[in-house]
Amino acid sequence: MTAVRSTFLRTVIALDAAACGVMGAAFAFDAGWLEGPLGLSPALMQPVGWFLLPYAGLLAWLATRPALPRAVVWTLVGFNVVWAVESIALVALGWVQPTTPGLAVVVLQAVAALVVADLQYLALRKARREALA
Repeated sequence: MTAVRSTFLRTVIALDAAACGVMGAAFAFDAGWLEGPLGLSPALMQPVGWFLLPYAGLLAWLATRPALPRAVVWTLVGFNVVWAVESIALVALGWVQPTTPGLAVVVLQAVAALVVADLQYLALRKARREALA
């Protein structure tokens, strides 16, 4: 298994770490305040926030590695896709009834997760092409 050496990939992972850290902190520490504007319960937001904080730390650490095993990057791609699907399913299945701003937050972060997954996938493809050249 080859490792992926890509400054672009590390930048994408670092930006994902920053976004997850900000969202994680907001959900973990400000869920009560966000409940009204977003229409999402603290019982949902706080566990999500507490998950995102160490995940952001892991991403930040991964972003400092000069190379990442392909399997790790594929895991990140898969995780981002699953995150996006679950986020949309949360609303589509009626498990939450967010306000308009809350719906915007859910949809925008799902789209962002898909964009990150796509950028990670593109970095994998580029690394594979370079390894074969």
